[in-house]
Parts: sequence; C-alpha cells; structure tokens
Amino acid sequence: MHPDTLPGSARPGDGLMDLDTVRAVSHAVTAAHLFVHLVPETAEEAAGLGVTDPGPAYLAFRSAALGAVPWHVTLAAFYNFSPRAVRAMAGVWDAAPPERWQAARFRAVGRAMRRVGVRLTDDHIAEARSLIDPVVAGADHAGKVLAAANASVVLPPDPLAALWQQITVAREWRGDAHLVVLAANGLGPCDCLVLHTATGRLPTALTRATRQWDDEEWSAATARLVARGWLDSDSVLTDAGSAARERIEEETDEHCAALWAPIGNAGARRFASLIAPITDAFTAAGTFQALHEPSDPA
Repeated sequence: MHPDTLPGSARPGDGLMDLDTVRAVSHAVTAAHLFVHLVPETAEEAAGLGVTDPGPAYLAFRSAALGAVPWHVTLAAFYNFSPRAVRAMAGVWDAAPPERWQAARFRAVGRAMRRVGVRLTDDHIAEARSLIDPVVAGADHAGKVLAAANASVVLPPDPLAALWQQITVAREWRGDAHLVVLAANGLGPCDCLVLHTATGRLPTALTRATRQWDDEEWSAATARLVARGWLDSDSVLTDAGSAARERIEEETDEHCAALWAPIGNAGARRFASLIAPITDAFTAAGTFQALHEPSDPA
C-alpha cells in the first residue's frame, strides 16, 4: 500500500485508542522491522566484524543497544531463547564493541532498503517521523528493557535507517510488554513458543533451530500445555488454547494503547500506512518467503 492511499496527516491525540488500531499498527511496525534479520546485508556486515555464525550475530545485533553486557543479561531480555542459544554469543564483544555492531546494523538496513527499492519520498519519511518521534519520546520505558535501550541509541544520519530505528523502538516496546503478559499468564519461555507454533503462524523447525530448546524441554512444555487444556493429546491447538492465545494478544494490545496515545487512532493508522512500502518492497523481493513455508512437508 502506498502512503498516499490514505488521507493526509492526522491530528495527534484524537481520543482513546481503539484496540483494533493498536493491533494493526503493531503488526505494521513488526513487519517493517523484521527484514533486518533476514536480508543478506546483515550477514555480510556481521562477517565484516568477524562473526559468521548467524545465531551469535543475531543476538549481537539485537542486543547491541544494551551495551557490552554479559550474555546472561541478553537472555533475560530475550525471554524465549534457551540459555544454550544465548550462551553462544559469548565473545561477540571481543570481535567488535556494541557501537560497531550498531553502526553495522544501520548500514545493513540502509543498504537493504535501497536494494529492494523501498518507495518512501522525503516528505513521507518526514511525515512518518512526525508521528513516530512523539510516540518514542512519550513512551514509558519502565520494565521495557529493549525498548529503552533502543530509544537511547543515537539516530544515524541516513533518513531511512533513522526511521527504521524509531520503528524498532516501538517494536521492542510491544515485545517487552508481551513478555510481561506471558509471565502473568504463567507461560514460560519454551511454553510460549510451543503454543505459538501450534497456531501455525510460526514455523516450528525455524523456531526450534533458533531458540534451541532440546527435545526433552520441548516435550515438557508441550505436556504442560496439554495439562492446561490448551493443546490436545496430539499437540494440536484446542479451542481453549486458541482463546488463551488471543487473550494474551489482547492484553498486550491493552498495554500498548498507552504507547500510541500521543498520536491517537488516526495518527497510528496513518503511520501504519506510511511505513507499509517497507514491508511491500521486501515482500516483493521474497525476503519473507522462508517464514511462510511449511516447516514440515508431511
């Protein structure tokens, strides 16, 4: 969708946030952020810093905003990764300090966006920034570790990368809020992944390869969900499990309503429209194809 398909700039703060709007802008933000983990430019920049293993590179790029913290801190912030997955990043700050990882991430973002031909004019970028900047500036970062860290990063001079970084703050803010909701609902790090993959919206093979929960841990989490009635004996999502998953998303939306309140419903909808060309361009380039391929051919 091109930014001009919706009417012009919205008035900020136009009342209570509609949760459907919160969900829609959250999806738009997540989609516009996601490409960084999938494009070849990111792997190339990591290799330039001396790290070719995609797991530690992912963790270094995403946690660079936290500074040179021990891997245990990254584990605490990332929640659904197993300790063995995050422990593998030990040594990445010896390869390069976090500041270089952050700069390399911005280079990858700018290069990738230009390669696929993201169609955002200077005016569209400026309007998008006029909406997302007050969202970031007004965010309450209490308990929002990754969002707060990303909000503290100095924006790069590249306008596309700077917009993407502000998008990233909003994406990590929702992620941080989601972790609070997961914990409140008694869903541990592996349990939440098993439940998510059971919906069919997250490939199981990719999830297990990147989060690295072993067979025993995955089976134990599955058994806990069966005991709660959220999966059946064949590990298939039940109606109760589907309702629980949706309730968790709704509770996360409720947390996020305050984030978007500075620009209101119309502003949030307009922002979603303005950043849609980022997702459109990467979708057309096939960047997200692997995420939608069946994880089990059988």
